[in-house]
Amino acid sequence: MTLTVALALFGAAVLAAMAAHLWWQARRAQPRRVLAPRGETQREPGLGEGGVEPSFDAPTSETTIETPAAELRPARRTQPRLDALIDAIATLTVEVQISGEMAITHLPPTRRAGSKPFFIEGLNALTKEWEPPLAGQRYSEFQAGVQLANRGGALNEIEYSEFVQKVEAFAEGVGAMADFPDMLEVVARARELDTFAGEHDAQLAVHLRSRSVAWSVGFIQQHAARHGFVPGMVPGRLVLPGAEEGAPPVLTLAFDSQAALADDPNQSALRDVTLSFDVPQTDPASEPFVAWQASAQALSLGMDAAIVDDNGNALAAEGFAIIGSELKSLYDALEARGLPAGSSAARRLFS
Repeated sequence: MTLTVALALFGAAVLAAMAAHLWWQARRAQPRRVLAPRGETQREPGLGEGGVEPSFDAPTSETTIETPAAELRPARRTQPRLDALIDAIATLTVEVQISGEMAITHLPPTRRAGSKPFFIEGLNALTKEWEPPLAGQRYSEFQAGVQLANRGGALNEIEYSEFVQKVEAFAEGVGAMADFPDMLEVVARARELDTFAGEHDAQLAVHLRSRSVAWSVGFIQQHAARHGFVPGMVPGRLVLPGAEEGAPPVLTLAFDSQAALADDPNQSALRDVTLSFDVPQTDPASEPFVAWQASAQALSLGMDAAIVDDNGNALAAEGFAIIGSELKSLYDALEARGLPAGSSAARRLFS
């Protein structure tokens, strides 16, 4: 009887150990969820949460400083002025002043020639400023310009011809005489500008890859919110907003959009997110490179992630330093061309 009891107790202990092991394996397989502070109920991070990431040299996941919940940001022009650096500009001369209402009536229904945007502006007779036609204003002259290049390539002959046709229709409607630059010269300029843009375009990115347990969508959002990220316009994208209203984000944190659109996003298991910034689009004054490396370091600590490049190679402080020196050369080249990073012209060219 003693042996039977001992064997029964041993078997029960083995079964209990096996059950505990299976429970632990199942728990490890589940994605990490949102962590609720002690004494509080679990909740998703709100848009008002925020924090400041630690410096790259001395990171700490506990370091935060208070930031205003809502900052007043300077307004940005909703439509850029024409720029001879990146636009082919035609002049439209009128004999009498034209009302804004009349100009608006004859504007083309679309402001694109193929893949290139174009703009029509009027010289305000009162303020002497170029602006998009506005009701209640009068204009003594007009100009129209089509963008020479963007990330879709250089302006070609077909696109330029479409631009000419649409502007000629507007000119006829307001009684203006249009003077266009030579097509061959415009196309040649477009190709040269496109070549320059291709050689100086850069979007810096690192991957944060889980070292152990996968993450849920809520877990990623919670940690990103602590460092100032908010939901972007696209599913699976969180952004660190710029200081200027309507400006491109300083940083972007992206993950699988299908996981973000799932019926229960927190059941999705994610192991990789991408932290990036668009160099020509972002004003260096906002220090995107500093924010990029500091956010990568802070998020990697909080989420237990490795910082790696596109090839899966670990990226440490020395690697960021090399990228920083190359970035300075890129900034200098853009500045020398008259297209400093973050400027209206640079944002249009690299869009």
